[in-house]
Amino acid sequence: MIDVSNYQLPITNYQSPIIYLMSTKIVEILSSEELRRTLTRMASQIVERTRDLSQLLLLGIRTRGVPLAYSLARQIEILENITVAVGALDITFYRDDLDKIGLRTPEKTDIPFDLTGKTVILVDDVIFKGRTIRAALNAVNEYGRPEVIRLAALVDRGHRELPIHPDFVGKKLPTAKEEIVKVYLQDIDGRDAVELISN
Repeated sequence: MIDVSNYQLPITNYQSPIIYLMSTKIVEILSSEELRRTLTRMASQIVERTRDLSQLLLLGIRTRGVPLAYSLARQIEILENITVAVGALDITFYRDDLDKIGLRTPEKTDIPFDLTGKTVILVDDVIFKGRTIRAALNAVNEYGRPEVIRLAALVDRGHRELPIHPDFVGKKLPTAKEEIVKVYLQDIDGRDAVELISN
């Protein structure tokens, strides 16, 4: 019989998947109710700053900017009893960083109206370096010349690489570059929440 009472496991640099998962920290930034109230506030701000609501168009940047745009439109309709047009914009082919983020399957752009002379509000879930918004501005030019373009972002996490800043912000969130801001929306994910994920 082998005596194993004093046997010690060798020390290695291996970290098991279970330990790795346990080291991931997830912090809830916005609950479902907080997200709802945030969108209500943003809709009110949009109404206050828009001179003619009949010329207002919300353009969601795919993917999660689209359901956010529809949520804002519904809230504006509740506040002002006016229907706001909503479109969807895919900016895949307008990005300047595809070599870094990798190839993506483009989704459908749906803008069934001329943007010329309109007040267009681009809607996105998280603004980070600003490159997504620059690509969106380039894409918008192919659908007319709006009178003004503004930006609404649910979360502004900082670390901008371009001089682009949102006009309407749901939550300003200081982050480290390596952290991940995850937005969950009912229409896509089955729940509403914003989480900050770090290792």
